[in-house]
Amino acid sequence: MNFFQPKLFSALKTYKIKQLPKDIIAGVIVAIIAFPLSIALAIASGMSPERGLYSAIVGGFLVSFFGGSRVNIGGVTAATVMTVFTIISDYGLAGLAIASIMAGIILIIMGLLKLGAFLKYIPRTITLGFTAAIGMGIFSGQLKGFFGLDMGDLPVKTLDKFVATFKNITTIDITSLIIGVVAMAIVLILQKKAPKIPNSLVAIIVTTLIVQVLKLDVATIKSVYGELPSHFPKFEVPEFSFELITELLPDAFTLAILIAIVTLLACVVTDSLNGHRHNSNQELIGQGIANIFCGFFGAAPVAGAVARASSNVKSGGKTPIAGLVHSVVVLLILLFMMPLAGFIPIPTLSAILIVVSYNMCNIKEILYTAKNAPKSDFTVLIATLIAGVAVNLLFAVEVGIVIAALLFLGRMSNVTSVSEWEYIGNDAASDKDATNLKKVPERTFVFEISGPMFFAARDKFANIPTNDKISVIILRMRSVPSMDSTALFFMEELYEKCMKHNITLIISHIQEQPLTVMKKAGFDIKLGTENFCANIDTALARAEEVIANGY
Repeated sequence: MNFFQPKLFSALKTYKIKQLPKDIIAGVIVAIIAFPLSIALAIASGMSPERGLYSAIVGGFLVSFFGGSRVNIGGVTAATVMTVFTIISDYGLAGLAIASIMAGIILIIMGLLKLGAFLKYIPRTITLGFTAAIGMGIFSGQLKGFFGLDMGDLPVKTLDKFVATFKNITTIDITSLIIGVVAMAIVLILQKKAPKIPNSLVAIIVTTLIVQVLKLDVATIKSVYGELPSHFPKFEVPEFSFELITELLPDAFTLAILIAIVTLLACVVTDSLNGHRHNSNQELIGQGIANIFCGFFGAAPVAGAVARASSNVKSGGKTPIAGLVHSVVVLLILLFMMPLAGFIPIPTLSAILIVVSYNMCNIKEILYTAKNAPKSDFTVLIATLIAGVAVNLLFAVEVGIVIAALLFLGRMSNVTSVSEWEYIGNDAASDKDATNLKKVPERTFVFEISGPMFFAARDKFANIPTNDKISVIILRMRSVPSMDSTALFFMEELYEKCMKHNITLIISHIQEQPLTVMKKAGFDIKLGTENFCANIDTALARAEEVIANGY
């Protein structure tokens, strides 16, 4: 059980009672922030408002209890909105419950296999691209509510939402638009002037009072969704079938990947704020457990929420106790204040999510990348963004990773080089591998190889000549840190060519990893151990011996 190490358990071992008031205050503040966002994101996901609160209550509690971060806050996040919306459109709430449970199992497996560390190798350009695609998807889905458009159900795909909105743009409701603009202005002003104040909650309170006092004809949560339940969610087991599980597997995998990426990003951000390091694998396990239970309690899938986790740290939260308090406070809001939530105007929630979507697009960072980063990096970003908007988020990540991998291979192949020696002279005796002038015997060619020897750099070795005028070829490999099977195949091929022309192949100063690869394949025996030399001077002496003896 050494792999199962929730941060709550280790934090309690050294917990000081003076930290408890700080954790409680931080938990209350985060709950106040989470309440409006949970409702808005649940609606954007195609769910009823209370299911967003269920996520904060059930999922948020379990993330803090079993997670690998001291301060991460679990809840419904913008990152999963588009995927959840698609699943509900195709399979309903029962399908979402099954997908959430499957995603939870995938996350636990990822944690047990210790894959958390590998997710940090996803390039920032891919993260920017698919995050911007998520932002575009959320933005396209909020225009209907913000403008009060008279239109039917929204399409699933982002581009289709923009098209449908444009076709119905003449049905704008001015009153709804004014409320939306007021809410957006409050959020933006408070973000800039008073960042510590929960801007979303203030926008909701102000615009709700305006609508109720002036008796404005604006859509509210109650008018759209009816009376909201104010009780703890019920435990329900969805009806599983092999066929449905098979169909939902790609969506569940997409959910798991998105949750993992966003969650660990939140952990990295909060690590820089609180000075503690998270356990990425345990965090994935905690998220997996939370999402399994979210599926059984009819809640939206949860992930680590960057904004809420950051607010937790800034408010004084230092242990998972704050996250547990946040869930309890949201539960109290659900039990005793939920009827009031019915009066919240829909344009207000849309305005809040439009601001969220804008922030997710990271426009400033995208423009910075376009201006200062290599064109290849910007290509990855744009390709990921377009794939996410035009198809789906999993396809976007796949496209980004494939393009980034190909570009990386191209860069690495440029790092690898093969250069020929033509030096005659003496070198400093104090450095056996100095690149000073050395005497090269006649009919001997020395090639300096630098960089990793792998399949993408194979063409760099094609110009090594083999003919009857050459007696010895020395490959100086002191700057080769690694080699793969394709490079080993090249070595075998080069050796065969050398044998045909009676050329002795000598390898100088080979490092441990390439030597291990050669020994495993038996190439060291084939070449002869006497032709593996510790340094270039020994290799040149071996070449002189070969030429002198005519073999």
